[in-house]
Amino acid sequence: NTENKEYEDEEAAEEFKISSFVDMVRDCSRIGIPYSCQGHLQIFDMFIVEKWPIVQAFALEGIGGDGFFTMKYELMDVSVDLWKTYSKMDPVSLEDLLFEDLMIFEHQWTNFFANFDTEIPFILELSESQAGEPFRSYFSHGMISSHITDNSPSRQPFVLFGSHSTKENLNSGNFNFPSEGHLVRNTGLGGSTAKHMVVQCVSPKGPLACSRTYFFGATHIPFLGNTLLSQIYSAVVEAVLAGIECYAKTSTESKVNEAPCNCSLSVIVDLDCLQYEIYVITPLDNEDSLSLIKTASMMVFDIPDLLTGRGCLGSVVFSESFLTSQIQVKEKDGSISPDSRHVILTAAIPRFASWLVSEDKSFLGTLLTGGDGVYVCSSNPQAVPAEGKLYFFSDGILFFDPHHGSISISKNHMSSISLYDGDSNSVVAALFIDFKSSLLPHLPVEFHTQNNFLMIALFPKRKIYKAFYSQVFSSWQNQTNSGLSLRVVQEEFLSEEQKRLHSSVQKLFNALSFSSGERCRELKLSAAIPELERFVQHFTVSSVSTKPVMRAHLPVLLQQSETIPDSKAEGDKVIITIITGLPGCRSSDLCAFLVAFTKEHGRWMVYRQTMDSPECFSASHFQRYLAGLLEAQQNLGVRQAAYAGKSKRLLVVLQGYTDVIDVVQALQTHPDPDVKSSFIIGAVNTCVEPLSCYMEHRLLFPKFLDQCSQGLVSNVVFTSHATEQRHPLLVQLQSLIRAANPGVSFILAENGIVTSTQKLLYEGTYGAGPVFPPMVQICVWFSRPLEKTRFVTKCKAIKSLLKPSPFSGNIYHIMGKVKFSDADKVIEVCHNTSANSLSLVPVPEGPTPPDSRSDPRDCSSQQEYFLVFIGCSLKEEDIKDWLRETAKQKPQRKALKTRGMLTLQEIKNIHVKRHLDPLPAGYFYNGTQFVNFFGDKMDYHPLMDQFMNDYLEEANREIEKYNRELEEQEYHDLFEQKT
Repeated sequence: NTENKEYEDEEAAEEFKISSFVDMVRDCSRIGIPYSCQGHLQIFDMFIVEKWPIVQAFALEGIGGDGFFTMKYELMDVSVDLWKTYSKMDPVSLEDLLFEDLMIFEHQWTNFFANFDTEIPFILELSESQAGEPFRSYFSHGMISSHITDNSPSRQPFVLFGSHSTKENLNSGNFNFPSEGHLVRNTGLGGSTAKHMVVQCVSPKGPLACSRTYFFGATHIPFLGNTLLSQIYSAVVEAVLAGIECYAKTSTESKVNEAPCNCSLSVIVDLDCLQYEIYVITPLDNEDSLSLIKTASMMVFDIPDLLTGRGCLGSVVFSESFLTSQIQVKEKDGSISPDSRHVILTAAIPRFASWLVSEDKSFLGTLLTGGDGVYVCSSNPQAVPAEGKLYFFSDGILFFDPHHGSISISKNHMSSISLYDGDSNSVVAALFIDFKSSLLPHLPVEFHTQNNFLMIALFPKRKIYKAFYSQVFSSWQNQTNSGLSLRVVQEEFLSEEQKRLHSSVQKLFNALSFSSGERCRELKLSAAIPELERFVQHFTVSSVSTKPVMRAHLPVLLQQSETIPDSKAEGDKVIITIITGLPGCRSSDLCAFLVAFTKEHGRWMVYRQTMDSPECFSASHFQRYLAGLLEAQQNLGVRQAAYAGKSKRLLVVLQGYTDVIDVVQALQTHPDPDVKSSFIIGAVNTCVEPLSCYMEHRLLFPKFLDQCSQGLVSNVVFTSHATEQRHPLLVQLQSLIRAANPGVSFILAENGIVTSTQKLLYEGTYGAGPVFPPMVQICVWFSRPLEKTRFVTKCKAIKSLLKPSPFSGNIYHIMGKVKFSDADKVIEVCHNTSANSLSLVPVPEGPTPPDSRSDPRDCSSQQEYFLVFIGCSLKEEDIKDWLRETAKQKPQRKALKTRGMLTLQEIKNIHVKRHLDPLPAGYFYNGTQFVNFFGDKMDYHPLMDQFMNDYLEEANREIEKYNRELEEQEYHDLFEQKT
């Protein structure tokens, strides 16, 4: 039976599949077929398509479409078009590329460098075949299942040493069969040691590719051969990066070709005999090129040896893979301009490296200490932090890195040495060295900068960090014979460039603090490609649509805080005074007092958040309110406008877990520039109810300190304990707030009544952080009255049910309007769990403001009452279940009784009631027991079973009657709408 059922289910599924296919193509005339796999184009044959099972089933009678599929529809091959679509990048495919393809790609470079991290004699014996084996294996193995058909030299890996890197060899494309005879020691001029090598790694299954030029023999030891090559290579790197930046801004191929000529290519242009090529692998005139990964490359071929005048040093190459993002922005005057970003995906691959192939000696005085795990950094954008061993001497330092050789810096070449240390085991210590121009010929070319300084980063908890303080710090600080001593600086005295360098190394330290995993990879990517995070945000927006966005909206979309300056006079603007605080802070009481106290100065405008809103503050609702307010003011007559001009003030009253900055941003990002320029933020006041500040012990409610933050909040108003002299809780909170905001003013206002309003109305001019623990605000509407006793009991019980961290399910505030079954008035509810206070105040009769549910989100609702629950990780269904228990409970149906449900007492009662009933023949009752004909005695009547059955029948008749009456009673769920 089971096999038959499975067969029937499978048959039904197949029929459904066929019928769905028929319905899908019913109204079509032409149908596209993805006939070929990507990279394996085949000749389209419609008769092959006709043999596909789903297409054959199309002709089945009763199910199919009546006739042959290929005769009824015009078929066309859309494989190539789909390949283009699949090749486009979007945020998801970019994430896959970063955390899968790019990780594997970078691993091949790690394996490549491992071949050269060896002793000098062994480096000399390395062949092109051995050095390029990681790239070659990666490429050839991946090509087995690859869909890429480009076999040009630009899409193949290579490693070529010295003079062997000629234009002819680079363009031959025979890199799958490298020579074993070309070694480092014999590929230089006349069979000497090679001065450099050109390398390229290509992803076999994707668009990633990059090439580099690396050197043998330190580039920072003055010698014409290496100096010329390194200078040309440095110019090539700058040219390619300039071309990428130019393309990202203009998306124009001609501009890209012009950009390198405007860079530091004078070293190349001066050598008329040089040949160079600049190209981008992806066609730039392709309309989809923006969403494709591109590789920009430059090659300088056959560089002559200027020292001897004979022979060729070889070629220099450099390329990077990059991705661009572009958003069309609509300016205020209606014109459209692009906002562009780009990210170089292969930037983490070192652009400069050199290996020593001969010994070098330096004399720097007495050795003080040394160790590994030190990073040397430069402000040159082409340089990445170089990790190696550092040795401190009395008269200088010696840095050794396998990819740079040894770099010695004598104090004679230094202008100053300064140390910045954050005095924390999580802050990187930075040694900043300002050097003289005389050191430049002895530094790697990527460490050459206009401001002539280097940063040495010492990671906390490493041996070299401790050794520096114990062996070097005091010696260098007190050293006077060289005229140069170490000085300690604070963060505020660092230049912007020094802060940027320290920040990048700090990111690297944070990444290395994670042993492995996705978080570690994210931090390493962020450290290696600093612009990646901003690019991803930009790319996420640009991938959604090509339609223009308003300039005012762009900062919001990119999660930035840039604003457009306005030109309206300050005196013509409406001043917004903000009153905020956590739920239960009495901000509404303070608002009422201010409106009443200053009524002689004019009529105030008040904006309050809607209690039934699912969010603490709705920016869109506030923006609509401001637009309506401005329109109403503009429609006033001259006389009314003059009156209104006396008091252009707006009170914004908030109460919840929200940031004041949200209100500011809602104004700054208003889509209407006129509205935005007509208002200005004045004073920001935070109300504090001391009993409602802590979740447990000394753990503050989220957003408490944010609502008292420096730079935004001008006054903190304490709305209770204000009449008591230095109450301990009040003093403790004032001390805490003062630490977070030293310049804030404290105002005592018991129940919201203050004695001075000058500070509250200050006419000053002024990124929201996450809410943690996360607070949820849930509003539930219902149409039935509650039971007052049950509601009060459950509210009072909430505090005893509060759970510790992570506080899931905890309810901290309840607000809203309800009706109880024992009264006809609507009651305003306010419950504060921390203070365990419940306020039930009748709503005064009179006109009521328009229903906030006039928004389209809930226009069909007919419920009359609502409650807003605020707490951690709340769920609407759980809240509704909690609230159902406060309403009138529906009686439960009674279950029918059985023999097994009878209690001993019930059986005794049955016996007492019927023990004198007539006995069957052969039995008599002796006054205490029942005796039969044979003399057997029993405690119960011989017909006791019948008596119990009779009792059950009678009892079940009563139960059934009760259940019928219960079913006839009308009962409504609390959340059921009234009809």
